[in-house]
Amino acid sequence: MEITGRNVLVLGGWGLVGTAVCRQLLPKRPRRIVVGSLTRAQAEEVCAELQPHAGNIEIAPAWGNIFVRSEYKDLTRNEILGDTERRLTMASDVLERTTATSFKHFYLYDLITKEKPDIIIDCVNTATGVAYQDIYSAGLRVLEGVKQARVQGAGPEFLSEVEKLLGTLYIPQVVRHVQVIYAAMKTAGTKTYIKVGTSGTGGMGLNIPYTHSEDRPSRVLLSKTSIAGSHSLLLFLMGRTPDGPYVKEVKPSTAIAWKRIERGEILKAGKPIPLFDCSPDAAVELKSEFDAAGHPACQPLNRNLEGVFIDTGENGTFSVGEFSAITTYGQMEYITPEEIAQTIIWEIEGGNSGHDVVGALDAAILGPTYRAGLMRSLALQKIHELARNFTDNPVAFELLGPPRLSKLLYEAHILNRIAGSIDGVMSASAADLSQRAADLIARDISLRSRIISIAIPILMPDGKRLLRGPEVKVPADPRRSRFSITAENIDNWCHNGWVDLRIANMERWQCRFKRLLEQVAAVDISDTSSQILRDKTFWHPDKPLDEGEIVGWIFIDEDDGNRMK
Repeated sequence: MEITGRNVLVLGGWGLVGTAVCRQLLPKRPRRIVVGSLTRAQAEEVCAELQPHAGNIEIAPAWGNIFVRSEYKDLTRNEILGDTERRLTMASDVLERTTATSFKHFYLYDLITKEKPDIIIDCVNTATGVAYQDIYSAGLRVLEGVKQARVQGAGPEFLSEVEKLLGTLYIPQVVRHVQVIYAAMKTAGTKTYIKVGTSGTGGMGLNIPYTHSEDRPSRVLLSKTSIAGSHSLLLFLMGRTPDGPYVKEVKPSTAIAWKRIERGEILKAGKPIPLFDCSPDAAVELKSEFDAAGHPACQPLNRNLEGVFIDTGENGTFSVGEFSAITTYGQMEYITPEEIAQTIIWEIEGGNSGHDVVGALDAAILGPTYRAGLMRSLALQKIHELARNFTDNPVAFELLGPPRLSKLLYEAHILNRIAGSIDGVMSASAADLSQRAADLIARDISLRSRIISIAIPILMPDGKRLLRGPEVKVPADPRRSRFSITAENIDNWCHNGWVDLRIANMERWQCRFKRLLEQVAAVDISDTSSQILRDKTFWHPDKPLDEGEIVGWIFIDEDDGNRMK
């Protein structure tokens, strides 16, 4: 993609790679670069660095936590988790089912839809940000609280820890993050999205010596790798979604360095490390138990740890020895941020760097095969032959899902039973189809029972009476079983998993078949090339309905669920 004249959003622009990317964008002359970072000071620092070299390129800062809603974007994680309402809202934001407005609360959605970037370069270390919330520590605190609650009862402290744990769950956070960014890019019309990912261990294996606990490797570190891997596969799916942006991922698997070399205070989580002393006279005597908490004999020296350091940005501040050890041959070694930035520019411009993870996954996976295509017709032939021997053969088992699939299959089956073909459906009135469907359901106990027994209810033509079994798949909420009866809710439930015998739904089926027949009519009958698959000979409008092919077409034509590759 041409970068010149485009709007570019760099997420994580203050970081080591993000800053290098911003610098290498300047010679490409984009129209505008928005530098996103966690804090205002970080974003403005990078903008100030770029401005003398920007010429007529517009440089603008943006700041805030891209994983939370807009009103929380400038709060620290501790400030969010420290407030009951905030932490419950944060947990709800990632755990609740998605709605039309779910994503619009998030700062990331607001930023993308406001800036409308043509290109997004995401240099945020997503896996680290999610995994280093440390679900293990949070889970252990809740586990201990559960044990105490069984004996003493649950106090407010325990409930607070449970709420914090809900806000720490990894997978819901990364799933919602991908949903938000995809929805925002669709709305904004973004053309290219490139992610700077991570392997989690700097390219090393399970024998990595650098860890965060006595475990080797630590559970938190492995969680980081797990999130990095799941994130890559979510991006792989995003890249296979029609009408979305081009999606690429560059995944450095080594240490990244460096930003600066200086002497000064050493910071941990943005704060200096105070120095303490413990004289031999105040030594702790080791007896039967060791208390890992602070010892009162420690004396503060009223100064902070200082030294010569190499700043590797968000990857950490290392001493001379630490940097030497981690980068020596046979350890993590390292790559410079400028090399990563150059790879990103190549990929955006259409060059084949050979380092696009999404493209590599695309090339490595096994897809549909010619043999399977040949075998499909044989399998269907055998299934149909066997099914003809049974008059009560189920159309759906509701094991594949979603319930909408079973609902559509059974509705198509009912139409096949009462009208016989597409032409039969189109020649009848919607009211007549509705009545005939109701009569069929009323007299055919076998059909009726097969539908409701797989948890798919049947809504009768009056829209007030519902046939159902002991379970229903829709509506579903693990927290409750009672739901308000409203016209909007009923329409939603019918769309997602109720067989709907109302006149309006019969009209909807007729509209589908009209659209299908229009597509068939648009095909030039003299065109015998390979470009058209579903023509008149495929559908046979005067022959019995093929429920599976019809529903597959609905998923493609109506639900935008077609396979891209």
